[in-house]
Amino acid sequence: MKLLITGGAGFVGARLARTLLKRGTLSGQTIDQIVLADQYAAPADLMADSRVSARTAPLLAQCAELVNDRFDGVFHLASAVSGECEADFELGLRSNLDTTRALLDGLRAAGNTPRLVFSSSVAVFGPDPAHPLPTLVTDDTLPAPQTSYGTHKLMCEYLIADYTRKGYIDGRSARLMTVTVRPGKPNGAASSFFSGIIREPLAGQPSVCPVAPEVSHPVSSPAQTVQGLITVFECSREAFVGRSALNLPALNVTVAEMLAALEAVAGPEVRARVTFERDERIAGIVANWPGGATATRARGLGLLGDTAFADIVRQYIADCRDGGLADTALAGLPPGRG
Repeated sequence: MKLLITGGAGFVGARLARTLLKRGTLSGQTIDQIVLADQYAAPADLMADSRVSARTAPLLAQCAELVNDRFDGVFHLASAVSGECEADFELGLRSNLDTTRALLDGLRAAGNTPRLVFSSSVAVFGPDPAHPLPTLVTDDTLPAPQTSYGTHKLMCEYLIADYTRKGYIDGRSARLMTVTVRPGKPNGAASSFFSGIIREPLAGQPSVCPVAPEVSHPVSSPAQTVQGLITVFECSREAFVGRSALNLPALNVTVAEMLAALEAVAGPEVRARVTFERDERIAGIVANWPGGATATRARGLGLLGDTAFADIVRQYIADCRDGGLADTALAGLPPGRG
């Protein structure tokens, strides 16, 4: 089996690649090759595996070559994120819409109907006077995105559904919840602080939360997110139920609850490194996002999701230790904690 992961050098893409390589199979087939397509260099540990190759350039420039590759499966994760799309309208259109259309046309021209999983987002939901946003968005809630990023994701969902209807691909769109805790530096996503208020304090650094403690949001751990993507790929068309997107499972949690979990795991000294200072731009974007979500269709596939935010914090700590990053990423964690 030959797989393509767009955005394969990113955090979720690289973790997905590592998980697939460790499994060795997907849908009962041996994984012979994984191609990581990204504008950034792929991690060295992935490139050390003989089954992995990388293409490092903007994805839009790579799509025409896909005709010659005939991939069996694709995970389309590459995307400009929410804050970037709001700041640079043209960047968002080019990175999200133009690239996805070019990718789909390349796969269509190859002619072998590959299976494709698209990472959509909970950002497709938003408040609209004609369709008020419910407390919990469901698989059937009418999408009404209030950001360019969410609009792009929704448009790509429909493109993938139509290419599937025409028989060009076997496409499935999964709406990801906000993935936390992400390692490394903050990115341009408006949701970046959902990781920053955990990651920076554990590293011994201060963190400023730009929204109020009572803000609620659906989140997911990296491990559960990757498992969700794999499960959506492996399920039958009948089990996926139609061509419309489904929600991946969420842990619905407030900022205050996240910080309480951080304190329970890491102690009050770590929690005290987080302060609040409202950022009107970020707060305005987040105010148009759902406060929680359900995932009935995903649960029908056996996906249960995270049950406690403290477990997500512990997962991040364990990942840092396993990756040899404890000296820096956990520099602020008191001895005996975590």
